[in-house]
Amino acid sequence: MSSKADSLSYSYGVMMARELSNEKGLNPELVAAGIREAMNETAQVTLEEAGKSISMGKAQVGIDFLAENAQKEGIETTASGLQYKVIEEGTGANPVATDVVTVHYKGTLINGEVFDSSHGGEPISFPLNRVIPGWTEGLQLMKEGGKNIFYIPYELAYGERGAGQVIPPYSALIFEVELIKIGENN
Repeated sequence: MSSKADSLSYSYGVMMARELSNEKGLNPELVAAGIREAMNETAQVTLEEAGKSISMGKAQVGIDFLAENAQKEGIETTASGLQYKVIEEGTGANPVATDVVTVHYKGTLINGEVFDSSHGGEPISFPLNRVIPGWTEGLQLMKEGGKNIFYIPYELAYGERGAGQVIPPYSALIFEVELIKIGENN
């Protein structure tokens, strides 16, 4: 590096590469061309188009995961695209969307990263029609006392907006859910 500007420029490149290291299948030459052209204001796509392309690429990761998962033994798929696997069949009643349910759960991204869990604490109760559509649909398939794993496409989860810093946009999600109790109707 012959100057501070050269050192700074190269360091930015290293930092960007580190940020992109989890993205599989990127072409480094095209990444560099995108940076170069954007800095020269000659980019071939707008920022909006680039954002949409990146988002759809992230959505495709979940779509591919669910397509492969659907082929596994014990996985059922509903008309909406929700996938589930029965771990333990319950013996009680099935909830309806207007019921309050009490559950224990663990939520993970498809890479296995846990983003939320009630384990280690008290089970939670909520009106079934006030959660993501994948939970509303999936829990109605269960009987009280049962335990299932839900594989939820992004459209039945948090969609294109994601959820804060924890769940990225277009994320397919996995939830292990135990239906402990069905309360009264709202």
